[in-house]
Amino acid sequence: MVRTILAVIGGLVTWTAVATLIDIGLRLALPGYREAEPVLAFTLVMMIARLALAVVASLAAGAAVGAIAPAGRWAPWLVGLVALAVFVPAHIRIWNSLPIWYHLFFLVTLAPLVALGARLKPRGRGEGSDGVMHSAA
Repeated sequence: MVRTILAVIGGLVTWTAVATLIDIGLRLALPGYREAEPVLAFTLVMMIARLALAVVASLAAGAAVGAIAPAGRWAPWLVGLVALAVFVPAHIRIWNSLPIWYHLFFLVTLAPLVALGARLKPRGRGEGSDGVMHSAA
């Protein structure tokens, strides 16, 4: 139980940290993004970049959950549902500022992507794509 709680906290912290770092990168890399962000005046490229940010952050959060509580089947779903509970009110507030497909993609994929991220297993040194250790000859 303690491990599950720590995994949920770790997943939420990871989601926030990864999203923040990528958002900083978007501000530096995409012309006009910094100005568009406060007023949600995003171009199509900016919206896709933001959704990609959410995908990466969700997968990373799930990976963190899986690393902390590998046997916790419900922990990644809890992270996804807590994040959903946080983001639904925000998306309701900004509903008219962005297209419906943007909101739907973000909200519908959030929890499943966290769960998928928890199932990703890091490959160790010398491990091939088949998951078997290979030695260098």
